[in-house]
Amino acid sequence: MKILNFGSLNLDYVYTVDHMAAAGETLASEGLQVFCGGKGLNQSIALAKAGIGVYHAGLIGKDGENLLQACRDAGVHTAYIEEAVEKTGHAIIQVDHSGQNCILLYGGANRNITKEFVDRVLADFAEGDLLLLQNEISQLDFIIDRAYEKGMEIILNPSPYDENIGRCDLSKVSLFLLNEIEGNQMTGETDPDRILDRLQEMYPGAEAVLTLGSGGSVYQDGKQRIRQGIFPVQVADTTAAGDTFTGYFLASRMEGRSAEECLRRASRAAAIAVSRAGAAQSIPEREEVDAFTISEEASEYCFTRPNQSRE
Repeated sequence: MKILNFGSLNLDYVYTVDHMAAAGETLASEGLQVFCGGKGLNQSIALAKAGIGVYHAGLIGKDGENLLQACRDAGVHTAYIEEAVEKTGHAIIQVDHSGQNCILLYGGANRNITKEFVDRVLADFAEGDLLLLQNEISQLDFIIDRAYEKGMEIILNPSPYDENIGRCDLSKVSLFLLNEIEGNQMTGETDPDRILDRLQEMYPGAEAVLTLGSGGSVYQDGKQRIRQGIFPVQVADTTAAGDTFTGYFLASRMEGRSAEECLRRASRAAAIAVSRAGAAQSIPEREEVDAFTISEEASEYCFTRPNQSRE
């Protein structure tokens, strides 16, 4: 069984600010750092650092060589990363003193994925292989359809949520990984349990992991609903927290760990990531996550209950 991440590769321009710029406001930044990022790249690096041999497929421009090198340095298989005429995708990220962020995304080469490229990549994968997707590349609906035809297990992080998601046949997705905002956009619900109830109604054959920021995370599979609290740390930058969580959750799942342990390990990894600046470079190594013991009292928030809809 192999895992393919068909995803974005971005250059992240991170500006430190006192507060997020408001409409019409000119705001001087306190600093600028440039990092490797993109939800696809971040999740591939998290998988690789967690010990999984992940293949990444995507496009970069001539200015994206450092993204390719970052993948190689982390142990990501890069044979399916190709060069496009368009400039590399990038993000402009404001980070305030509390570590919260605001992101402006430019798709660039990520939006130049063609059907021919998709077919060429998927030709090397087969039934039972895993496919991880986000919504920062073009041809998302075509990739889902082709992978489903091949019998691959499709895992979707529907971020950012926009009209492209609406063109996808989400009944073909085996596992959704999403946050509260995306959960609301998919279901129209705001309460976390209502979001999960509605997801179960809409896609009864799919598993789901809902991340809730400081509220922790919840997993459901149609039989049970499992909750995990956070591990409190001093927050420096939340940019890659969700991607780190995704990578470590999937890596743990591929290793055959229980849902409880998958959530717990992913939460540890995300806690380490938010304590550091940057996106890809904030993702911890497997040994760091397994040695992480701070705030173990958060374990009291981890429990299992029957998956019953709330009235």
